[in-house]
Amino acid sequence: MYEPIRTKSVHTMAGTPDFPHRSREEELDIQLAGHLAALLAVTDELRALAPSDDLDTAATRLAEQVARLRGGREPVRTAVSTVSEPHLAALHQRAHALAGRALVVAASRADTAAAILAAERMDAHAEALGPRELASR
Repeated sequence: MYEPIRTKSVHTMAGTPDFPHRSREEELDIQLAGHLAALLAVTDELRALAPSDDLDTAATRLAEQVARLRGGREPVRTAVSTVSEPHLAALHQRAHALAGRALVVAASRADTAAAILAAERMDAHAEALGPRELASR
């Protein structure tokens, strides 16, 4: 039914058939670390606007997971100077979406610790927004 491929792949570098490729697990680690680092950045913004012990704990746990996935390298963190009050709901919506993306990747790579953390953050941001805010998205 199908004709076999007879030409070399265009996706390999010329003259180097042993081009190093990352495994699926490595790609998922990179993707998950990126989602969690973005969630950490939003969490830091929320901490600047509305400090709480829950957000402090979440930021610490997120930083630990990012460092674990990046082989011990700590995530870059920036200080947030000014954040306006109407921005709070948008930050919670963004954090909820990022936590959802992280949950999907964590589940696909069977990373229980990251999946639990992402699910907890989704719940916390959904609670902060209330049912109306998430439904309007």
